Amino acid sequence: MSDNAKPSFAVGITGASGALYAVRTVAALLEAGCHVELVVSDFGRRLLRDELGEEASLDRLTDYLAQRYGDGVAAGSMTVLNNRDVGASIASGSHACQGMAIIPCSMKTLAAVANGLSRTLVERAADVMLKERRPLIVVARETPMSLPQLRNMVALAEAGAIMMPAMPAFYQGPRTLDDLADFMAGKVLASLGLPHELYPPWTG
Repeated sequence: MSDNAKPSFAVGITGASGALYAVRTVAALLEAGCHVELVVSDFGRRLLRDELGEEASLDRLTDYLAQRYGDGVAAGSMTVLNNRDVGASIASGSHACQGMAIIPCSMKTLAAVANGLSRTLVERAADVMLKERRPLIVVARETPMSLPQLRNMVALAEAGAIMMPAMPAFYQGPRTLDDLADFMAGKVLASLGLPHELYPPWTG
């Protein structure tokens, strides 16, 4: 299947803690047969290396995903875009990108998107999702949160974004960090309208 025939989603990785959430979400989208348009900020690049090791650096990420999550990631495809290229594909509403997740989302990026700054590709792509009324999932990662940060979250929610702080549940009985990452990735996929089996549904 060509990239054009696959559902396409953008993923932004910025410099907040939570690299495991990011790579699990990218892997889950690939396993679902999607095309992922990946944008990583400078601090996001450092985050991947600092939290997951050099083998997860951006230039090795495809191999890392296959090694960690298996051959299922080959069902999808991925394009890596430069965060400084504000003229890249996902910077335009005419591009057929069906939704976006920023995971994790730093407070700096959160503030920029909430105020429509669009200085980088992550920020511009998020702005496109809002103006085109497409799903924008913002996985904010900070604690405790200041009043300005909370106000920025409210502003984004009012603009149509889905605010999804990195707060995995425990009802599913997680035993490993990967189980927690599965939960957050599953929440992102569900909010993008994609079926998954990353965690069991609550049955009451």
